[in-house]
Amino acid sequence: MLKEPEHIPFDKKIACFIALGKSISSLITEEADNLYRRAKYENAWFTEDSVKIALKSLADMLKEESLVNFVSNYPELNKQVRTENVGVIMAGNIPAVGFHDALCVLLSGHILQAKLSKSDTVLMKFLLGKIMEFEPGFVPFIQIVERMANMEAVICTGSDNSARYFESYFGKYPNIIRKNRTSVALLDGTESPDDLENLGSDIFTYFGLGCRNVTKLYIPDYYDITKLIDTFEPWSFVINQHKYANNYTYNRAIYLMNQDPFLDNNFLLLKESESLHSPISVLYYERYSDQNTLLNSLSRKAEQIQCVVTNVKYKDSVPFGETQNPRLEDFADGVDTMKFLLKM
Repeated sequence: MLKEPEHIPFDKKIACFIALGKSISSLITEEADNLYRRAKYENAWFTEDSVKIALKSLADMLKEESLVNFVSNYPELNKQVRTENVGVIMAGNIPAVGFHDALCVLLSGHILQAKLSKSDTVLMKFLLGKIMEFEPGFVPFIQIVERMANMEAVICTGSDNSARYFESYFGKYPNIIRKNRTSVALLDGTESPDDLENLGSDIFTYFGLGCRNVTKLYIPDYYDITKLIDTFEPWSFVINQHKYANNYTYNRAIYLMNQDPFLDNNFLLLKESESLHSPISVLYYERYSDQNTLLNSLSRKAEQIQCVVTNVKYKDSVPFGETQNPRLEDFADGVDTMKFLLKM
């Protein structure tokens, strides 16, 4: 039987992650440029701007005040727990999206068995390497694996299709299995120009690839959808990303061939649809006549929705422009990862 690794004092764990946040914020130009270049070479969606946004978000999460506030919700973290192997199958749709799970596993005192996405090894290896550099005690707690073995629990992130595989393969273990989610925006016509401009970042950041990206608008019956065309103009640069441009060209051709009505501003297609998940380069919209009926409908669809962006009073709504600035306590799929880990 393998010997359990020596537990790291909790204050040292916190100090390590604070140091990581400061390190991310102060990356020197040469090191940063090399990191951006390697990340983009591995995954063309990971542009320099996308990686910068993701790393800034992580650095904000790892500020001392944010970390202290987060861990204060879990007094059990100060107690020594039995160390278990936790397998984490990470996604790679946006830069370093698997970091939050890694943070929770390591803070909870368990061993991280990280199955990295092939689309995001550069950034995750960089971050995990920094953790081990700042606190060598984490070395036996961090394993990057191709195949998980001897794990006592599993956290998986993927599509609805992969979730069925995960449930079949890992269902016998305590688990968190995440499926496809997306985000929506509810407009009521009272939005300020700044609100609508900020909505652009909720839609276009990471080219719409994340579960926190808005893919669907709900607008009042009388709303003039065309007025959003000019509002989104500052984001026209997304069409310069070849993979995004390919999606735009393909979806536009399909709509034209099918004679589907849509609006086009040369980098985004706006199409009326009842569906939540729009393809990359497409923003769905749906009109509503009664706000309360719509809010009830959104509540019934809660398991498919990560964020609701709106000024309307709604449980856990997110302000315009804030979907890509999650807090440490904003858990994917609304499942408290830390609570799950502490109950093992």
